[in-house]
Amino acid sequence: MQSRSENPVITWQWAAFGELDGATLCAIFAARQDVFVLEQQCLYADIDGNDQRAFHLIARQEGSGQLVAYLRCFAPGDKYPEAAVGRVLTVQSMRGLGLGRQLMAEGIRRIEQYFPGSEIRISAQEHLARFYGELGFHRVSDTYLEDGIPHIEMLRK
Repeated sequence: MQSRSENPVITWQWAAFGELDGATLCAIFAARQDVFVLEQQCLYADIDGNDQRAFHLIARQEGSGQLVAYLRCFAPGDKYPEAAVGRVLTVQSMRGLGLGRQLMAEGIRRIEQYFPGSEIRISAQEHLARFYGELGFHRVSDTYLEDGIPHIEMLRK
């Protein structure tokens, strides 16, 4: 078993909804439920009808194949004029190892590959503004509540 002081080896999967198998969808929904509903005690409809039109970036730990980080992405014009990133998470047992930064870097790389020239929009939890700022995102809105948590809109040019 890997110790927390080691950086895990990650394999990446970028897929449209229709390319995901049932086991992967269950892993995605379970991770999102664990992080957003249970940990953050946020009662909301996670399965919101948007997954079918999103691209999904899944980080799996090599060896175990377990989902350890995830985000979903929308093409420019699908949700906003820009590409959009959301549902960004790292599972609790893997936090503090830099996976969130790796996940976002890989997500940005994929967006630049598939949607060249597009800006990227994110609705970020306000306490993560510095993290996203370090990745090139800039605040473009006042604070607002989303599911009871302060959020801000951020844009990466």
